[in-house]
Amino acid sequence: MKAEKKEVNAIVLDVLIKGHPDDPRPPFKREPIVQAMGLEQFKLLELVPKNNVSIELHDKVYIGDAERDKIERVKRRIGFNDLTQTARGELPFVIEKLVKDREPDFVAFFNKAISITPKLHMLHLLPGIGKKLMWEILEERNKKPFVNFADISSRIKSIPHPEKMIQLRILEELQDPDVKYHVFTSR
Repeated sequence: MKAEKKEVNAIVLDVLIKGHPDDPRPPFKREPIVQAMGLEQFKLLELVPKNNVSIELHDKVYIGDAERDKIERVKRRIGFNDLTQTARGELPFVIEKLVKDREPDFVAFFNKAISITPKLHMLHLLPGIGKKLMWEILEERNKKPFVNFADISSRIKSIPHPEKMIQLRILEELQDPDVKYHVFTSR
């Protein structure tokens, strides 16, 4: 079994200065918590901030192995259901920004997606893509690889916003613990 790759940077989804409200300990014994999402594998995490640092929603924080400026430690990995209402509300906006920032990675997905089983292709995992649309994508990418989201939407008329398909799939993978195939997130 291969070692799980660690997240190095994360985006802040919520800051709980007085700790998590569900923590059974008395409020004075709770530690501050930051809920965040990793930039590479979209892992949902609980972080413990250093004392006397200012952390805001949507801040990018370093959580790698070297010296950290704002985060004391990664407390644990969490699931979607562990997120606060604020974090759940921020998640779609953060995912939207990350998909735009990492456009080449997701365009590469359209260019390199392969069959998973004889009847299921990776492209089918994107919301709204059936057999007919999958074949249209495969034919177009065989003529010439896609260069960006605008290129995909101009060549495949029935996909006006390919980035939205990616965003919806990432959200689905984070929200549904029973999703079978993780294309963009890690289990």
